[in-house]
Amino acid sequence: MDLSWSHQHLTRRRTLAAATGLAAGALLRPGPALAAAAQYTNPVIWQDFADIDIMRVGDTYYASASTMHYSPGAPVLRSYDLVNWEIAGHAVPVLDFGAKYDLNGARGYVRGIWASSLAYRPSNRTFYWLGQIDFARTYVYTATAVEGPWSRLTTISTPYYDAGLLVDTDDTLYVAYGNTTISVAQLSPDGRNQVRTQEVFRTPSSVGTLEGARFYKINGQYYIFLTRPANGQYILKSSSGPFGPYTMRQVLLDLRGPIPGGGVPHQGGLVRTQSGAWYYMAFVDAYPGGRMPALAPVTWTADGWPVVQLVNGAWGTTYPSPAVPASPRQVTPMTGVDTFDGTSLQPRWEWNHNPDNTKWSVGDGLTLRTATVTHDLYWARNTLTHRIQGPTSTATAQLDHSAMRDGDRAGLALLRDSSAWIGLKRDGGATRVVMVTGLTMDGNWNTTGTGTEIASAPVSGSRIWLRANADIRPGAPRPGTFSYSTDGTTFTRLGPAFSMGNDWRFFMGYRFALFNHATQALGGAVRVTRFEVSTP
Repeated sequence: MDLSWSHQHLTRRRTLAAATGLAAGALLRPGPALAAAAQYTNPVIWQDFADIDIMRVGDTYYASASTMHYSPGAPVLRSYDLVNWEIAGHAVPVLDFGAKYDLNGARGYVRGIWASSLAYRPSNRTFYWLGQIDFARTYVYTATAVEGPWSRLTTISTPYYDAGLLVDTDDTLYVAYGNTTISVAQLSPDGRNQVRTQEVFRTPSSVGTLEGARFYKINGQYYIFLTRPANGQYILKSSSGPFGPYTMRQVLLDLRGPIPGGGVPHQGGLVRTQSGAWYYMAFVDAYPGGRMPALAPVTWTADGWPVVQLVNGAWGTTYPSPAVPASPRQVTPMTGVDTFDGTSLQPRWEWNHNPDNTKWSVGDGLTLRTATVTHDLYWARNTLTHRIQGPTSTATAQLDHSAMRDGDRAGLALLRDSSAWIGLKRDGGATRVVMVTGLTMDGNWNTTGTGTEIASAPVSGSRIWLRANADIRPGAPRPGTFSYSTDGTTFTRLGPAFSMGNDWRFFMGYRFALFNHATQALGGAVRVTRFEVSTP
């Protein structure tokens, strides 16, 4: 899409269905007065949303992110000011890519939804999501609204690794993709098939690896925005069309980021505001919490190269807020209270692999019926996860455990490749609240530890409140602590602090997780009547 005139920049794509100027100095569409200048603070989202693709359609900004093995996948975020974001939906409703994503004889940890692309096509007023799965093939999903319903349009036999989708000004669909060797594919007019693919650039050995493609057309020039993991960003430019030839320029390398102890901002995409200002939304490696989106303004050189605006030689912790029309409404917070009183889960929730939909329900709280007989939480289906809010936050879950059966295990976990939990064990007709640690995986994501109980207390009645506090500031392993209450007011600490690991190789950060699984036989259940994520 040519960002130079109709289609705002966005991230490549197409952007509005109506023409809104993208050229430098383009006319601003009539609309509300621009919001008064203020400042925003990075990260703009202190939750785990990596491999961002970002765009604007009209006065609304959208972004997508990686979710690996979590289901539904590929969340779509929405904002009206580039700073305050909500989760609007998911582009991949279910990970129907094989039995391993159902925890059926195999597991899909650290596979699934990797860096993918989100685009808007004005000609049919349709959103497109495109991503490869398991290095085997590429899937395309479409929707006329980001909330959904999303449906699969096609499967393409070429796996477009780290793809960036471009809707050109003539409505042709192109995909930039690859690792080190970068290629461009052209799709059929209906987006269902590949009609051409060609290598367009081979990364010099002096640079190393480039991937994470984002594809744009700006002022008649074609750009492929690429990351050098995990410390650099480069861009390719062609004046001769989408198939090149391309020349390369470094955008940033080893740039100090805005999160103390965190990494270099990289990957992500470019977006243009209604008034013509450009921004780059990248992510910052910030484990144990994950990869956090950060935003910085961008200017362009006279010969058409982007320049990130720095503060004292670094990606700024604060910048002036984007000058955009006033938001038509407040976005839905990503934290707060959930009583599960609707007909579906809020989009902030994602399951660990696909759930067994016959074993859970909402309406009168969240009911989790046991779906798996196992002693290994990593094999248990229907574990429901929620991103942790940084830099520190607390999750509190109120559980009705009156329907648990002997052998059942239910609770609240800090979930990753090294995990711990507080919860309930029911054995021999008695129920105890316990703290369990030592749930571990190896580098191939096979279980190496199913957990050791290190603290416990007897409980009576049918209700309990479970609490997990997580410090996800990066730079060192951080503590997670657990406590419980029988009245919802007075909480008792249980067990020692759990050290959350900060290795990056699991990619996804720690999450709060609600679970209920059996170790003897199915049939038990718990009901979560209230869940809250709060910050200090």
